[in-house]
Amino acid sequence: MTAEKKKRSKARGASDPVIPDKLYFRIGEVAGLCRLPAYVLRFWETEFPQLKPVKSSTGQRMYRQRDVENVLRIKKLLYDEGFTIAGARAHLKAELKPSHGQNGLPFPKPRSADPLKKVRQGLQEILGILNKKRR
Repeated sequence: MTAEKKKRSKARGASDPVIPDKLYFRIGEVAGLCRLPAYVLRFWETEFPQLKPVKSSTGQRMYRQRDVENVLRIKKLLYDEGFTIAGARAHLKAELKPSHGQNGLPFPKPRSADPLKKVRQGLQEILGILNKKRR
């Protein structure tokens, strides 16, 4: 096993299947790997823009490695984490968007102005103490 494959297997959970190192997978192979019926994969293609398998000249769906990983991610969101289809779609869309400005901060947004008032009041008290020491 190569170092890259070892990294991938450590990053996956114990229940995630090992994805063979191939360029393309047919829908039956993906269904078997992901333990899902093929009709579910076809339905998910209509619901999730991240799933866009190319079609061969005969019309056969050909999934890439990235598509199989997306199927596994969607399956985890829907089946393990309890997301609805709309919720999973929104979650995946939010993961792809780069964060800009303050939205990327790891702090939660304040729910009301009350916490800000408390911070402002505390800062004013500190400023008052510092001004007293200067005099």
